[in-house]
Amino acid sequence: MIIGLPREVKDNESRVGLVPAGVLTLVSDGHSVLVETGAGTDSGFSDREYLDAGAVIKESADRVYQESDLIVKVKEPTLEECSRIREEQIIFGYFHLAPLRELTEQLLKKKIIAVAYETITDENGRLPLLTPMSEIAGRMSVVVGSYYLQKSKDGRGILLSGVPGVRPGLVVVLGAGVVGINATKIAMGLGAQVSVLDIDVEKLQYFDDLFFGRVETLMSNQLHVAEAVKRADLVIGGVLIPGANAPKVVTRGMVETMKPGSVIVDVAVDQGGCIETTRPTTHSNPVYEVDGVIHYCVTNMPGAMPRTSTQALTNVTLPYVRQLARGLEHALKENPYLKPGVNLYRGHVCFRPVAEAQKREYTDLEELLA
Repeated sequence: MIIGLPREVKDNESRVGLVPAGVLTLVSDGHSVLVETGAGTDSGFSDREYLDAGAVIKESADRVYQESDLIVKVKEPTLEECSRIREEQIIFGYFHLAPLRELTEQLLKKKIIAVAYETITDENGRLPLLTPMSEIAGRMSVVVGSYYLQKSKDGRGILLSGVPGVRPGLVVVLGAGVVGINATKIAMGLGAQVSVLDIDVEKLQYFDDLFFGRVETLMSNQLHVAEAVKRADLVIGGVLIPGANAPKVVTRGMVETMKPGSVIVDVAVDQGGCIETTRPTTHSNPVYEVDGVIHYCVTNMPGAMPRTSTQALTNVTLPYVRQLARGLEHALKENPYLKPGVNLYRGHVCFRPVAEAQKREYTDLEELLA
C-alpha cells in the first residue's frame, strides 16, 4: 500500500504522523511511504532522515494526498485539506468529530474512511492511542496554568508551590482519568494543594492510595464542583466521554464565583470542553477572559511539545498503521478493537456517539462491510 505523511497545517501544530523509524518499519513491510517535504522539520526530523528510512519526499501536500491510499496524520483535516482528500481514502488520525458538524459533513461527502485514534479501544476498554497525548496535555496543563497565574499575564500572582509561611495555590482537577492523574502528578510535584473530583469512587480510591492521602478526593456533583471551583486558583478540565461531547461540569454561574485572575485550562476542549465558558483557541492566541477568569483552551496542546509528542504517538500508532496498510477488512479481522475507531465509512457515520451528538443516522460498520 502507498502511505502518505503530509505536513500538519493546524495553527502551530508541529507534530508529524510518524517518526523516521516508523517509516523504516513500513518500508521493510513492503509498503511505499510518501512524505511531504518538511513534514517532520518542526518535530526535529529532517527530510534526509526520512529519505534514509526509505521514504519518497514529495514537494507538496497535493501530491501526497493524490498518490496515497492511506494518510497518516495527527490532527483532524482542515476544510482546506478536505479539498485534497480523494474519495474512499483511509485517513488515520485524531478527529474529535462530535462537535465538528461542518467538517463531518465535508468528510461524508468525500466518502472517506475516517479511522480515529481517540476512539480505538483495547481489550480492557481503554483508549491506547489517546493516552500518550492525554498524558502530555495533563502534564502541560499545570505548567501552562502556572504561567498564566503570573500577574504580568493578568493572573492572581499566585505561586502554586507557595513558600514557607505562605499557603500554596489550589489546583482543582475535574476528572480522575489520564489527564487528571498526570495533572495531579505535576501539581503535587510543584507543591500545590490538589483537589480531584470524579463520579467514579473507585478512581478516587486509586488516587487516594497513589498519593498517600495527600490529595483531596471528592465525588463530582453540582455542590462539590461549585465549592471547589470557587476556591480554586487553577482549574484543570479533564472530563471525557469517548468520542462524544464532553459534559458541561462547570456552569457559567460557577465561573462567575471564581477569584479574578484565576485560571482555567480545559483539556477537554477537543470534545467541546467540560466548562460552559470554553471556546476553542490556538497556540497563536491561546487565552481569553470571562468574568476576570483566564481561559486557556488550545485544541492541540501537545503540538507545542512536538518532539516528545511525535515519538510518544508513533510508539502507539505504528502497530495499527501496519495493520491498516494490509487493508481495512484485514485489519479488522486481525484486531477487532479497531472497529470503534472507524467513525466514518464511505458516506456513513458508524460511530454512535458522533451520530448522536450531531443527530445523524447511525449505521453499524458490520452492515456496511457485509
